[in-house]
Amino acid sequence: MGGFFGAVSSTNCKYDVFFGTDYNSHLATKTGGMVFYDKEKGYHRQIHSIESTPFRTKFERDLETMDGTVGLGCISDSDPQPLLVRSHLGLFAVATVGKINNEEELVEKTFANTGNHFMAMSSGKVNSTELVANLISKCDNVVDGIRYAQEVIDGSCTILMMNSDSIIVARDKLGRLPVEIGKKDTGFCACIESFAFQKLGYSWHYNMGPGEIIKMTADGIEQLSKPGDKMRVCAFMWTYYGYPNSKYEGVNVEVMRCKNGEIMARDEAEHGGIPDVDYVAGVPDSGLPHAIGYSNASGKPFARPFIKYTPTWARSFTPSNQEMRNLVAEMKQIPVPEMIEGKKLLLVDDSIVRGTQLRETVDFLYESGAKEVHMRSACPPIMYNCKYLNFSRSNSEMELLARRIIHEQEGEEGKAHIAEYADARTERGQCLLKTICEQMGLDSLGYQSLDGMLEAIGLDRDKVCTYCWTGEE
Repeated sequence: MGGFFGAVSSTNCKYDVFFGTDYNSHLATKTGGMVFYDKEKGYHRQIHSIESTPFRTKFERDLETMDGTVGLGCISDSDPQPLLVRSHLGLFAVATVGKINNEEELVEKTFANTGNHFMAMSSGKVNSTELVANLISKCDNVVDGIRYAQEVIDGSCTILMMNSDSIIVARDKLGRLPVEIGKKDTGFCACIESFAFQKLGYSWHYNMGPGEIIKMTADGIEQLSKPGDKMRVCAFMWTYYGYPNSKYEGVNVEVMRCKNGEIMARDEAEHGGIPDVDYVAGVPDSGLPHAIGYSNASGKPFARPFIKYTPTWARSFTPSNQEMRNLVAEMKQIPVPEMIEGKKLLLVDDSIVRGTQLRETVDFLYESGAKEVHMRSACPPIMYNCKYLNFSRSNSEMELLARRIIHEQEGEEGKAHIAEYADARTERGQCLLKTICEQMGLDSLGYQSLDGMLEAIGLDRDKVCTYCWTGEE
């Protein structure tokens, strides 16, 4: 996916942008970039690969030569950014977060007007942020350009544009990602993760609405376009991607996850009972609060029978080949034998996507002496690849565990019964759970219901995007 941090100040804001951007490192692992404007030095931009080294390490030396009262930084899983662009709208830096499903179509439409061109990356593809900048520049002014870009893009697009004294922030038209605005005496900032600006001395100012466009200067905020009436903020931000300290639409991530686990245990107790286990455990790290909630509501003791080794594997870098990825996943998990040998364990994970990590975790626990292994997913079965935020890296929906099982059971006919398979109360739903248990070696499996997850979030149902579970836009 990706994250960003933009700040405009009456004083040098380079440290705010540096640390604020670093606080988005859990949202992407491919590239990082920063750009500043200083009255004496002009624009100064740097972009680095962060696939094998954290953002902070890569940019510490650059910071020595960077200064500015306006700056933005971004972490990206797609293309290198921010970019510096010059058009009839002026010279500006731009960064985007989202997903463009009709990228090739938009590029070809641009080529239809002879004389237009893009810088090609080594893969031959066009940088998606450059495409967005091109779309914006088709209009007479920035606001109309942003609206036009967001309208023609199939997917989602949150945009930051920076010039010499201001930052324009445009939240996606349906608000797939949250955008929080912070304020302090010297200026303002914009970011996805609210905890980032709180650590830097900003106080929360307000949440941007879906489709809203604002202009931030050191002196204040000007609303350039009012928010729309419809919002579809991503539910997966609470269940997995978001950082525990952050709030989205006023709902704290850690609080939601604990409540989500409580609801899972409550509903399971009402429909058959909690398994007789020695410990409830969370799959590190984002599964832990879901598991704490489950433990509290079920009365089963919470424990950590295995720990993720964080001194050198603080985050999940993406090695270049699958063999190395599998090895890294295995090496990070260190068992506590005294809490595994002869024990019946119930694990809670934030989600089950392809099932690779699930299989490895179950094997690892049985090899370490576990007597029983039960699994609970803190969200419903994932049935569709995300169309909006690049959450799933699967190339095909058949890579998704639940869809693969459905196809094995009924072939193409299974597509017509996906909703039944997602409901554990139906015969097909029970078949899905039984088959996964058999293939993964689990003693039992349960998924959080869609209603239970939405109850934990607490927002109106029609304001939350649940596409990856329901396929409904």
